[in-house]
Amino acid sequence: MKVIPVIDILNGVVVHAVRGRRSEYKPLQSVLCASAEPLEVASAFKALGFSELYVADLDAILAGHPNFSVLRQMAGATGLRLMVDAGVADFERARMLLEGDVSEVVVGTETLADLSFVGEAVEVFGKRRVVVSLDLKGGAVLSLCESNEFSDPLGLLREFSVMGVEQIILLDLDRVGSGEGVDMRFLKQALENRELKLFVGGGVRGTEDLVELRSLGVSGALVATALHSGKITLKELRRTGFL
Repeated sequence: MKVIPVIDILNGVVVHAVRGRRSEYKPLQSVLCASAEPLEVASAFKALGFSELYVADLDAILAGHPNFSVLRQMAGATGLRLMVDAGVADFERARMLLEGDVSEVVVGTETLADLSFVGEAVEVFGKRRVVVSLDLKGGAVLSLCESNEFSDPLGLLREFSVMGVEQIILLDLDRVGSGEGVDMRFLKQALENRELKLFVGGGVRGTEDLVELRSLGVSGALVATALHSGKITLKELRRTGFL
């Protein structure tokens, strides 16, 4: 299982995300890096031995203004693989991201207006370069799409699988930055779909959670607060085989 650090960019700087309350997000304060500049935070993760980052471009998601140049600079200067959610809902933005050295584009349900776009994106760009994020808040799927499938998260996962999606992020915004742990009940239900590679975002408290997720067969964990606060240390990650 991969441990993938998270960088949330808002107003051009890295912020500390808590429970999806984006109006309250403040510039990052971290034990790993003295700066909140995206390139410097990414470089710090590279220096620590990570090879991949998940980037939530909130400027793109909230206001439609992707940080293309920042993302390109991050990928080029660090050599890190970038999995990026930049509010992709059309082919043009996805193509611009992939041509700008982003390794994988994330199609988040939060900004998805047409369910069929998911299958089309997989067909055009390939299942290895498209990741779907099932964005949850209050137990419900966040989406612009009015399809009935969005009322049933597990049913929606099955629909994505039929479309050829291989990689899914289960992103629980209520648990992001909360330190409350992962929703294991829902995760275990989602893992019954053996066709999907599942990544978990939101709630990871420490190394014990990572070990449990690995034992369940989770493919990756997106982690921010526990790393920046020092609750998960490099020593522990190496001891448990995550680095």
